[in-house]
Amino acid sequence: QVQLVESGGGLVQAGGSLRLSCVTSVPIGIFNEKPMGWYRQAPGKQRELVGTITSGGSTNYADSVKGRFTISRDNLKNTVYLQMNSLKPEDTANYYCNGYNKYDLRTYWGQGTQVTVSS
Repeated sequence: QVQLVESGGGLVQAGGSLRLSCVTSVPIGIFNEKPMGWYRQAPGKQRELVGTITSGGSTNYADSVKGRFTISRDNLKNTVYLQMNSLKPEDTANYYCNGYNKYDLRTYWGQGTQVTVSS
């Protein structure tokens, strides 16, 4: 069964840091055809893209997180990370990772991990 499982969320003060992890239940290479992504959704708002990472490690970020967030991956651990520094209250959201399975042509999402930044 293909699953993506996020972890690492929590409550942090403004200016603090968190590192989120997204572990895949299958070899991460099955998601290599398209970039894997981190998204977030705050209450009452639409889900928005935080950033993406390709199989080769190239990254792109939303303007709102550039210079503060970093996406990386460890293929041996089947894991994609989101390092979040200089957190702001407006970063409060549920964070999700996703990946496109090149074999069944479906996009998979994790269940999300909650990040709350207090002022």
